[in-house]
Amino acid sequence: MRPARRTSLPRTAAVTALTACLALASPFTAAGSAAPDGGRGSHCVSSRPPQRGPALDVLRIAEQAQADMDLKSVIVRVTVDGREVVTAALGESMTGVPAEPAMHFRNGNIAISYMGTVLLRLVDQGKVRLDDPVSRWLPDLPHGKRITLRMLGSSTTGLIDYVTSPGFAGKVYADPFRQWTAKELVAISTGRKLLYKPGTNWSYSHANFVILGAALEKITGTRLDVLLQREVLGPLGLKETANSFTPDIPGPVLHAFTAERGTYEESSFWNPSWTTAPGAVQTTDICDLARGAAGIGSGELLSRSSYEELLDPGTVGLGRATATCPATVCLPNTEETHYGMGVLVLGDWLAQHPLFFGYTASQAYLPAKRLAIAVSTTKGPDTPDGHTAHLITQQIAEELAPGHPIPDFG
Repeated sequence: MRPARRTSLPRTAAVTALTACLALASPFTAAGSAAPDGGRGSHCVSSRPPQRGPALDVLRIAEQAQADMDLKSVIVRVTVDGREVVTAALGESMTGVPAEPAMHFRNGNIAISYMGTVLLRLVDQGKVRLDDPVSRWLPDLPHGKRITLRMLGSSTTGLIDYVTSPGFAGKVYADPFRQWTAKELVAISTGRKLLYKPGTNWSYSHANFVILGAALEKITGTRLDVLLQREVLGPLGLKETANSFTPDIPGPVLHAFTAERGTYEESSFWNPSWTTAPGAVQTTDICDLARGAAGIGSGELLSRSSYEELLDPGTVGLGRATATCPATVCLPNTEETHYGMGVLVLGDWLAQHPLFFGYTASQAYLPAKRLAIAVSTTKGPDTPDGHTAHLITQQIAEELAPGHPIPDFG
């Protein structure tokens, strides 16, 4: 049986062994219960310090990772079947300001999984078909007649990634506060030859999701941030996840720092306008990150057929190096690790792990155990490059679900 399908498990009334263990070993307060006054951030608080069991194991992993990787902060939340195992915040947001679970940080490509689910919900509602050409709604888009909605959501269009195009990173670092427009970003990708015939290979391109956001707006006649709120954020109860059309972050803020420009400096409010579609440039908190992992990963907003598309929209078997697409770009999509509809299928897990100028975050969901892991980190002066939150998530998964490791993609 294909790994992508293994995750599509029916819900049962049985309590897993892990759930039973946690019920005995984790006697602390719930961090995810809504505050009576509905105040921003007040619903997401640390658990009481664990004395034993899986919660203590998770906390020790986070503490060790913070020390080993010189992380300024680590915020973590783990749930089973929506019930808290542990919620904790280590380190500082700024000097002398402790990190807290309620602090907001950049959501990055996690919003792409929400766009993928919106697209599949529109399929369920009979408003679109995945194989409809995007030219139906965006007639002026180059290659629009050859590119379908499915290809946008699964990143198989052949469009180059503007983020890795020559000169782009230099422009971002030279002026990290610049406001980029969707038109500018898409033009970079559509202004060069396709890497391959649409639908025949796989490569990640941020442009796919900028275009998908524009298409979703045209299909529904609704601004993307409003659409995401209506179709995903609202139904999942993600009250602390929101779009901003500016670099602002709602308080309380988890501040970020990076040495990417040669000196360790604050990067919290560097402009994320280039990262994805306008309307999907989001901030969130750790409780929403865990809830979103479970909501998207379980397919609770989708029909069974659309959940199957979420897990594998046709990407398995794609991804091979060619004369025009090197092996570092056209990555192999196998049954074990492949790209779904805006999500990564990593073994038995559905995951995303964004990285943005000093912020890293990771969410992962294991349907077989209804286990959700959410991690956010910020960098210290000597933090190594890479997805530190994802590394911590992998370590937590190894501890709590040893038979279900989270492999790397590509």
